[in-house]
Amino acid sequence: MDSGAAWGTDSREAIMAAAASVAASAAAITAIFGGSESADADPPEFGDADPLRQFGNDCLDGLAEVTRAEAGMAALKVHLAAGYAGAAEAIAVPPGSPQENTAQEMAVVAEVACVLTVSERAAGALLAESQTLTKHLPLTLSALQAGSISWQHARIVCDETTGLDPAGAAALEAHFLDPDAVNLARGCPAGELIPSRFRYRARTWRERHHPVSIEKRHAKGLQDRRLEYTPDRDGMAWLSAYLPAGQAAGIWDRATTAARAMQGPDEPRTLTQLRADNAANWLLGGVTEGTPSPKAQVLLTVPVFSLLGLTDEPATLDGYGPIPASMARELIADGADSFHRVLTDPRDGAPLEIGRTSYRVPTAMRQWLRIRDGKCPFPGCNNHSLDNEADHLLAWADGGTTGITNLGQPCHKHHRLKHTSAWRPTPATQNKPPGWTSPTGRRYQSENQDWEPPAWPHLPTMPGNGKSRSASVFLKKRATPGVRHEVD
Repeated sequence: MDSGAAWGTDSREAIMAAAASVAASAAAITAIFGGSESADADPPEFGDADPLRQFGNDCLDGLAEVTRAEAGMAALKVHLAAGYAGAAEAIAVPPGSPQENTAQEMAVVAEVACVLTVSERAAGALLAESQTLTKHLPLTLSALQAGSISWQHARIVCDETTGLDPAGAAALEAHFLDPDAVNLARGCPAGELIPSRFRYRARTWRERHHPVSIEKRHAKGLQDRRLEYTPDRDGMAWLSAYLPAGQAAGIWDRATTAARAMQGPDEPRTLTQLRADNAANWLLGGVTEGTPSPKAQVLLTVPVFSLLGLTDEPATLDGYGPIPASMARELIADGADSFHRVLTDPRDGAPLEIGRTSYRVPTAMRQWLRIRDGKCPFPGCNNHSLDNEADHLLAWADGGTTGITNLGQPCHKHHRLKHTSAWRPTPATQNKPPGWTSPTGRRYQSENQDWEPPAWPHLPTMPGNGKSRSASVFLKKRATPGVRHEVD
């Protein structure tokens, strides 16, 4: 068998396997509602359970199977698109020039676009992603075909591995998708995170492990900072700024804090409207009468060695993700008291200590909640920690204590959900936020922080004996006064 025939056989087998996965999901959906029985069979019995409740549970199970079937269908589409592109390339006459090569690629894209009734741009993206998944991201394609991640998750892996070498791309997908990986991501499996949260996780990992340091990439990005103005309909316009993350986060949290301070029974404007009005007032003429101008309250998590300048490991800005170590050191050295410094343990990356020198400092426990949870702990919620409300998991009136293991920080919407419905939070731990139990009894995990052990610095050798000083000795000599390795 020649190589072309072998390639065709492999491709056919992959397509048949993907089709079988879709068929299995369809069969599972049919079985849920008793469709596999004969037409003369009696209707399915619900047993002692409430028939409507049972029917509702069956619908939820069906939705879960449909989601898996959609993922399997996406994997099948990937195999078919990659298969057609490979066959077309094998059939075509080898191009004699770059122009001929481009023409052949355009012909393939146009064919796929017409078959799918989509734009050529969308068809080109599908073909590019199909090539990436079939050739370079086997774990991602397998997870998609099995239905454990969605097509959106698979596209995110394609996006976030762009620019990484093969080893880097393999390490990223292994971190999230290989159960046997040494440094498997903590918390929810990738497929249980909504796509936006998975993108945040994948981007954070990429920033930490990119072969080009974040310092160099940030220096390049800094040259592109700008303010943009775009007219819109109905007498409105967009004003956006591309800024260093520290400045942008400070501006956002300052505007949010001011807006929250203005809310009340006599204030008809929403939080979003107040935030926009305050920013406009500050930009046009300073602070107007009646408009508060508080400082922001942003958590800045910094590895100890990075703060001391021994490594260039990224710090983490609450609500944003990794930022260059130089930016973090600058914010702290310049006395930017809007930023709460959080040092992390050089052994495992867990928080060590919370700074207490900034304006209007929250309580230590409230800040610990912000570190532990990072956002509202309800699955899929993106509300940042600053906007959330500390809440007893077991109510104080029912004997609940005010301790970190009995506290969560749900946003206003999900705090209200807890008190007005049958949704209930599950127990928390010192380092794990509470999950949730739905009215139907299903349990959903919250998203854990994906801390990683910081990089240890390469320390200079001691004069005379050629031996390296220990990190602990070096740390003691360089330790910042007042920094404690405990949390009150």
